[in-house]
Amino acid sequence: MSAPAENASSSRAEPGRRRTAARLAAVQALYQIEVSSASPANVVMEFLRHRLGHEGEGENFGAADQGLFAELVEGASARREELDRQIAAALTPDWPLERLEIILRAILRAGTYELLARPEVPVGVAISEYLDIAHAFFAGKEPGLVNGVLDRLARTLRPEGSREDNGGNGAASR
Repeated sequence: MSAPAENASSSRAEPGRRRTAARLAAVQALYQIEVSSASPANVVMEFLRHRLGHEGEGENFGAADQGLFAELVEGASARREELDRQIAAALTPDWPLERLEIILRAILRAGTYELLARPEVPVGVAISEYLDIAHAFFAGKEPGLVNGVLDRLARTLRPEGSREDNGGNGAASR
């Protein structure tokens, strides 16, 4: 492939990488909010000033979509009770939301928020992105839980798009 073709190809992929980085950062910010009880606005500001686009302490979010990052953190925080009700309803009785690890709750909250508030994002893309984030943190059954819960929620929250976007399986479509 020629250099101009490679540059054109990578520039088209860049927005996707920026959104992926924003989603990962949003999950980490939601985790920080829960463990520290810091305000969402303060955590968003900290990430924008000191983390996104900066390398440090083993973290490198690269060039994240700052608008998407802020929307996910602020939106998921503002609608936390609603998101938690939705997630709890999709969980089995033997695994209530409170029993899940904090980072797993953060992944599910961000994913559920996207399903609820960002209809322009295809269901399969949303599920796949948060499944990838779950794989970054967990090697066990947790990614399967994320896939199952988000797929179940997608069928309820976005029934018109859940099957056509991902064939009923969030992991199948990217």
